[in-house]
Amino acid sequence: MKDENMLWQIRRFVYQHFADIARAPRVDETASRFKISVNDAGAFYTELNNRHAFFLEPNTLDIRMAFPFSAAPTDFTVQANGKTYFANCAWDMLGIPTALHCDALIDAKFSESNEPVQLEVKEGKVTNGELLIHFPLPFTRWYDDLVFT
Repeated sequence: MKDENMLWQIRRFVYQHFADIARAPRVDETASRFKISVNDAGAFYTELNNRHAFFLEPNTLDIRMAFPFSAAPTDFTVQANGKTYFANCAWDMLGIPTALHCDALIDAKFSESNEPVQLEVKEGKVTNGELLIHFPLPFTRWYDDLVFT
């Protein structure tokens, strides 16, 4: 990569955009922000995807995941700072209030029963902490099929 500094500035911009607006920036928005071409912004997006800094929709430059944020609607919604965020999984639903340093109300579904569950995070702690999170695959296998995992 020709400009490591720009690469990490773009990564920071993507995360800040998610935090501020609750959606991923389009590649043209990133290009405009940094006064670079869309092709150059796309090359940075591709490199960040290759480094697992975020995850692009296959064969596109559309950001699907910038962990813990999801650009696609999921069964894990997080209400925080007056916004609604989607998390990629149960792990990431707890990561959003952590990343934002705020309290949150989380709505999720049990994967096996589809039964709804609500969690509240206050001052960095889950208030109804008797629940457990189950991961169907070990971490080392998450990138086998990241959307499923």
